[in-house]
Amino acid sequence: MTKILMVCLGNICRSPLAEGILRSKLPYEDFVVDSAGTSNYHIGSNPDNRSITVGNKYGINISNLMGRQFSVRDFDEFDIIYAMDAANYRDILHLARNEADKSKVKMILNEVYPNQNYDVPDPYHGGTHGFENVYKMLDEACDVIADKLK
Repeated sequence: MTKILMVCLGNICRSPLAEGILRSKLPYEDFVVDSAGTSNYHIGSNPDNRSITVGNKYGINISNLMGRQFSVRDFDEFDIIYAMDAANYRDILHLARNEADKSKVKMILNEVYPNQNYDVPDPYHGGTHGFENVYKMLDEACDVIADKLK
């Protein structure tokens, strides 16, 4: 079983959307997809209502997800760790204990734009349009990821 972790800052906007999108594209019996945040701002919180709304628009229900903070044990638990942006990537690598841990961490949009290190912008302080754009970016990346993993 392959285990994949999606990571953003607060685990209420981008990473729960990425989790829901990728889960919808992979057979549940062969894959585990989860999400976390590098900060402790929203531990135990449900995703932002705007993430829930855009997910629902595309048939992805993330309303039952709960925010949690990324921890060192996630390196042991997961095979692939996708960071949503460069700051999250650095924060995750800062916790890595060795090269094996570091080798698991990837920028999610590098799946679509190899070696470009583009960020998925944080839509939190914007309106609903930003959540729609983030959904489309993540959906495209998750299509590539799912195709590679199947």
